[in-house]
Formats: sequence, C-alpha cells, structure tokens
Amino acid sequence: MIERVEKNKILYAIIVRSNYKEKDCIKFFTPNEFSQQLAYMNRSKGYKIKPHIHKKNNKMTTYTQEVLFIKSGKVRVDFYDESKNYVISKILNSGDIILLSEGGHGFEFLDDAEIIEVKQGPYDKDKDKIRFDKPSTDKISFE
Repeated sequence: MIERVEKNKILYAIIVRSNYKEKDCIKFFTPNEFSQQLAYMNRSKGYKIKPHIHKKNNKMTTYTQEVLFIKSGKVRVDFYDESKNYVISKILNSGDIILLSEGGHGFEFLDDAEIIEVKQGPYDKDKDKIRFDKPSTDKISFE
C-alpha cells in the first residue's frame, strides 16, 4: 500500500508500507521535480539490467529530502507545515519506507527501533535544520 501524506495541496511524505507489492514492474512514486526519487522494482529471476555508470550531472538542491527505512520497531512521525503548525501523525512499522518531502517532522519511538536514513549530503547540523517544540500529545491526530 502507498500512502501520500497531503494537506492543502502540500505533499509532506510518501509512505511505502511493508505489504506493498506489484508484479514485474518498476514504479516511481515521486514527481520528477523531487531531488530524491523513490521507486519500487519487482523483476523475475533472470531479468537483467545492463551495466551502467551514472554521469556527473550538476543539479541544484534547495531543500533536503530524506528517505527512512524502518528496519525494526515502531515509530510515530508528526508532520508540520512551514510555519511549524502541527498537521497530522502517522505510525511506521518494521519494513515501512517513508520519503519526507516538505514541511517539518518529528519522531517518537514507540518501540525500540532501527532506522536507515538516506538524504542529500553532506549534512551540516548548524545549517540544515531549524528545531522547534512539538505539540502536546492531546493534539495528535491520525485522521
């Protein structure tokens, strides 16, 4: 299953649930203008991809997008708009994948969890994030 976390025409995230499956395909979930591309590939035994080299190609990235692979555990993701207003929350479980595309986000680990993160680098802790306080838990909504 694929979930798009959207509000007011803003795409905050794309979630690929661990049970998502299609036959013999490659499917991109992200629009072409995203700096991170997220795709699913399912091919039969014997399928071949020709060897290739990715060309050097200068691209300008103005907003960091990240992909998280929930290797184990359970995590709540809270989404915020650009003005730091709370939008909605989603629960991610072992095997789920999320691309965080716009707005803000925070996490609460509901179980012990392992996460693999992929994003544009290099990471600069002083320039790449604006931190802010999260809402009280009585405002959490899963719609």
